[in-house]
Amino acid sequence: MTNTGQSTLGRLLATRIAVLDGAMGTTIRTYGMTEADIRGERFQNAAKDLLNNGDLFTLTRPDMIGDIHRRFLEAGADIIETNTFGATSIVQSEFFVDDPREHGGRKDPAFYQSVIENSFLNDLAWEVNEQSARQCRDWADRVANASGIPRFVAGSIGPLTVSLSNSPDADDPGFRVVTFDQVKAAYAHQVRALIAGGVDALLIETIFDSLNAKAALVAIRDVFDEDGLTRNRKKLPVMISAAVGRGGETMISGQTVEAFWTAVEHAKPFSVGLNCSLGPDLMAPFLRELSEKANAAISCYPNAGLPNPLSPTGFDLGPDDMARSLGAFAREGLINIAGGCCGNTPEHIAAIAKAVDGAPPRVLPAASETESPLVERTA
Repeated sequence: MTNTGQSTLGRLLATRIAVLDGAMGTTIRTYGMTEADIRGERFQNAAKDLLNNGDLFTLTRPDMIGDIHRRFLEAGADIIETNTFGATSIVQSEFFVDDPREHGGRKDPAFYQSVIENSFLNDLAWEVNEQSARQCRDWADRVANASGIPRFVAGSIGPLTVSLSNSPDADDPGFRVVTFDQVKAAYAHQVRALIAGGVDALLIETIFDSLNAKAALVAIRDVFDEDGLTRNRKKLPVMISAAVGRGGETMISGQTVEAFWTAVEHAKPFSVGLNCSLGPDLMAPFLRELSEKANAAISCYPNAGLPNPLSPTGFDLGPDDMARSLGAFAREGLINIAGGCCGNTPEHIAAIAKAVDGAPPRVLPAASETESPLVERTA
């Protein structure tokens, strides 16, 4: 499967439920990596702990990351995600920049402007995104060529560690640590690197703040326009996925599922869905609401239940549990894309793939409704 076949993603969703991979972070933990492993020689002198910065394994342990991609593909994933959930200058600053709060200061737009202009952080973010996309592309093509089944690469664009909608200071509700333009700039840099690495789609995921997602969508639009992709009609499909709380709100921004869809509908995404959150059972009513309201393909990749430190994966639900829930969603006609978020290993994805196999996909809207200028792609 090469880039010339990317336009078949839409045809895949029209014929069956596609399978998305599982949790990169969860699966990394099963390899028993240490601080020394993630540092390697390159980051051995870093001042802060890096083990929770899993994106860096793309550079220091590409063998392990490649093995994880292979395992998810062999488990039945049609779409694998890049290991770039936190690969922006803003997120990477948490690991490589001195925190002004430790010295009586605070993070504010001036601080994040210095982050956006930091050449080390920008170069690092670019390298992680481009290399991760190339690693995914390589494994997707290998498995596709061996199996004869097309496989796709989604560029993972995470929610950041800052919010545009809320103030972190209860005494100053109008304060924001970062500006819309700064968030947009960080996302635009990530998007360009993912495209350079050869992704098939861009996935804005685990959204807890709709305004952050808006910044990502504007960044994508700007990249398409500024880089000539609009003129050449080579835009990538854009996928959007939100995390919800018990009341169906998108966490910090507090929007209901319907309000969230209204906020992003203008972008006419290739798919919209729910991920992470509180597990499949608690996600179910909100998934039904989104499936009813949205005129796009529906994705669903929940956490494997609630966190449980006594579980081998750190979450309650095993492969059979996830298969039972996702299979039920499929039989109910709610979804076009099924997968797993935190706590879901290749074994979980194999069980989910088996559970949705043969189940008819949710009926997609007419092509004229989904093929917007934002999502067109030609070889």
